[in-house]
Amino acid sequence: MNKFPQEFREQLNDLMRWRRDVRHFHADRQVSDDILTEVMEAIRLAPSVGLSEPWRIVAVKSVAARAKALGNFEGANAAALKGYSGERAKIYAGLKLSGMRDAPVQLALFCDDGTDKGAGLGAGTMPEARRYSVVSAIMNFWLAARAHGLGVGWVSIIDPVQLATDLDVPEGWALVAYLCVGWPIEESLTPELEKVEWEKRDALLASVLER
Repeated sequence: MNKFPQEFREQLNDLMRWRRDVRHFHADRQVSDDILTEVMEAIRLAPSVGLSEPWRIVAVKSVAARAKALGNFEGANAAALKGYSGERAKIYAGLKLSGMRDAPVQLALFCDDGTDKGAGLGAGTMPEARRYSVVSAIMNFWLAARAHGLGVGWVSIIDPVQLATDLDVPEGWALVAYLCVGWPIEESLTPELEKVEWEKRDALLASVLER
């Protein structure tokens, strides 16, 4: 097994630290096909249960499709705001929770829960492992994008069933992520939600139980 040099390990740690959820993009700066293709290739390197490779990708490009996706988010976001009150509601209302108006590249990633590939290996007791595989692919994509200087934002405040209907995807595809991709206006090591004191990170050991 190869052991990577200390310099590489430090750079890898930096890459993970600089991976931020980006919502502010340069709307006038496009992402070249060459860069996007190279970043997309990282998805193919992701692990998947039973080697099922259940990820399915929809490039959301048309004005009509993007308008429906944005309307979906805005409706879900307004509903989510009603679930908060007081200071939480004030902070929530001031957050920019999607870059859908500006991001030049927008991708909807689905899991094909009915795929025959992999013959069900590893998914019999945990069928959700297919969706975890898609999440692994998303993280590969995210880190590869960051290595090129791109920003990625994951929009989770969205009605997944409605989006699947609006994008007319095959039956059995379940939405895992709607990603906004582009060149970030600013970069920061600190998550935006931490900046506005919505929440803070726990120490690593605080989340580890011993038995």
